[in-house]
This record gives sequence, structure tokens and C-alpha cells, in this order.
Amino acid sequence: MLRRLTVAVAAALSLALPATGAPAGATASADPSTPGRYAAGYVDATVSAAGRSFSARITYPATAAGNGQPVAAGRFPTIAFGHGFLQSVSKYSSTLSHLATWGFIVVAPTSQGGLSPNHSAFADDLNAALTWTVAQDTTSGSRFAGHVDTARLGLSGHSMGGGASILAAARNPRVVTVANLAAAETNPSAVSAAATLTIPVQLISGDRDGIAPPADHQRPIYAAKPPVKQLRTIKGGSHCGFMDSGSLFCDSGSISRTVQLQLTRRLLTEWFLRHLAGDTGYDDAVWGDPARTDPQVVFEGVR
Repeated sequence: MLRRLTVAVAAALSLALPATGAPAGATASADPSTPGRYAAGYVDATVSAAGRSFSARITYPATAAGNGQPVAAGRFPTIAFGHGFLQSVSKYSSTLSHLATWGFIVVAPTSQGGLSPNHSAFADDLNAALTWTVAQDTTSGSRFAGHVDTARLGLSGHSMGGGASILAAARNPRVVTVANLAAAETNPSAVSAAATLTIPVQLISGDRDGIAPPADHQRPIYAAKPPVKQLRTIKGGSHCGFMDSGSLFCDSGSISRTVQLQLTRRLLTEWFLRHLAGDTGYDDAVWGDPARTDPQVVFEGVR
């Protein structure tokens, strides 16, 4: 179903980004809902960049799975991921690890985790995470030295973190694309920020979301955003179904968490392979009949 184009065609249509940036993990499997070719390593670090300092969990393509493993050979795109309100980064481990197996470095700040988070500051933290990772590429002694594709920077997040990812993209001209989960309206407004963005943005929602309902949150962001844009709504999906486990005051949907997470991982991976890694072999999966006729996910999109 996902026919790979020839190397020559892919190079010609790769959004004018450096060919060396496409993650080798993209060739591992025909189904991006399953793991890619890499193991997922992780490390906790203090990120200091752009006048900001905070802890973060970095998940990355590795030679073996686990804490502190060597980074796999190659240069990889980077995604900064924002957690939801009062949620720990650990609740997104399966999705962040999945992206790492497909050749993406994912940096997830642990900041703004209290009862009164500052959405604007969280957006700045996401951009600082990208700045820090780019700097690691040329930092002697860093495990990421020589492994960061500095031309391919993306943003993601869940709920509050999804809204913050829109704010961050509006402030950072180096960001190539955004794809987020149940993005919530923020203060300042993610809806207003979306109106300024011309980069490709994908919003993933759940039609049973009882915490940040699509009609009140993702749809206004989608409506404000100029093309290129998508709103992909998981049938039966809930707000908390985007996390590995629930928490106090969580909602529930009509599909299992396992099913929702599998769909989420597929949608995110296909999007980032296409619009961050520049792999046009995934264009049909993201924009073609497979996307438009998916029985589990409603498609809305404008190119």
C-alpha cells in the first residue's frame, strides 16, 4: 500500500531539504504503527539554551534499547514534545520511543508541570530544547555530536503541550512542521498563533475527548491555520487515550487505549516521515486514498 518511490524521484521532491536528513529507519517496515529499525535509547539531561534551563527526557535512535546507550549511526531530525497539564513525560514513553525507532530524536521538557503552568514559557522551553539539541551536534563530548540533522526540526505535544507546540512554531522560523495530540487552546492563544503559520501542521484528535473537545479546541486551531494542514480524528478516541496510562479526572472513549495508541503512533510517524524527514514515499499514506478512506480515522485536510 505504501509504495516507495525511487531514490531519484524522492530526491527531486524532498522539499529541498538535505538528503542526508532522512532517517534510515524509514525503510524498516511498511507499517509505521509498528517499530522501526532502531532501538530506542533514552537519557535524562539538563537542557540549557536561549536563557532557559530545565530537565528533559531525550529519547533517540540507539544501538541498543535502554538508558544511556550509544546513538545509532547517522544524523536524525529532532522533535520537541510538550506534555499535558499535570502529566509526567513518562506517560508518553511508548509514543516517544516509537518515534525514536523510526529515526527521530525526541526531546521532552519536564518543565511547567505545576498547577499554574505558563503556556508562553512552555513554548519557549520547547524551542530551547530544539536550540540545545542543534548545539549538541557540534559539542565535543556530547553523545549527540555528529548525529543531529540541524535542518529538520519539528514540534509535537499533548493537550497543553499541543497548544504550546503551536505557540512555539509561530516563534521559531527554523521549525519545519508540527504534529500534535488533542491540542488545547492556550494563553496566549494557540488559535491566533496558528493563523500565522504556513508550515504543514497536523492536529490529531479523539471524537470522544471530554477534556479538550475537538469542537472547542482542535477545530478552531485547524480553522485558523492556513494550508498546509490536517485534522485527523480518531473514532472513539479519548483525551487520556493518547497517554500510556490514565490519571485523576481522566476521560475514556469507545476504543481501547492500546488501539488508540497504535493509531496515534501510525499517524504521527507517517506525518513526520513525510513532512520532517522529507520522505515522499509516505505522501500517499498521509494525503492519498489510504488516509482519506481510513475506517478508524476521519480525514480533513488542505494542501
